[in-house]
Amino acid sequence: MICGVGALGSHAAVACRNLEASFAFIDFDRVEAKNLASQAFVKASIGKNKADALKAQLLNFYGLKSEAFGVRLSDANVSTLLATASLAVDCFDNAASRSIVSRFARGVALPLLHAGISQDGAFGLVRWDARFTPDAEDHEGQATCEGGAHLPMLTLVSAVIARTVQDFLASGDQRDAMVTLASVTPTWGEPPAGPPPSSRRP
Repeated sequence: MICGVGALGSHAAVACRNLEASFAFIDFDRVEAKNLASQAFVKASIGKNKADALKAQLLNFYGLKSEAFGVRLSDANVSTLLATASLAVDCFDNAASRSIVSRFARGVALPLLHAGISQDGAFGLVRWDARFTPDAEDHEGQATCEGGAHLPMLTLVSAVIARTVQDFLASGDQRDAMVTLASVTPTWGEPPAGPPPSSRRP
């Protein structure tokens, strides 16, 4: 389950497309023309709900079937939306939504991976819930990743998300990483020594 399929979540979903897993997406927002510069949506998706648009694109481009929930995540619906998830990936851009996912995941022992990038695009974090604390925005509704300037960082962090998920599905390893344009630095757990074992379904 990828929670939030904007700048990070949409690219992460594309990068994860070859994994042996079932995919579902949550996002209430709609695709705008300005999103095409930084998110993995195409022109034909403008005006559509982001979760629905991503589901359609993955099916049309790669033959990948998935589920989409075009709603705003809340304390009232989180248990329903994540009821069948065996892994959640938080790519939200606000502390309130991140906290909702985290509270639920901790209550039911659901593995939860968080990811985000700094406002200036200088670095990104990929971190498992046990070692993650969400940062509050400077103000509610603060814009993040507007325009295409941070696209290299977004795609790099998304690739690290995909590899982290791949390793977790293969071996259960939960590795954290700090990501810059110069390097990807493990901050918890040992990096894999070689090719991962055969993937398994979550």
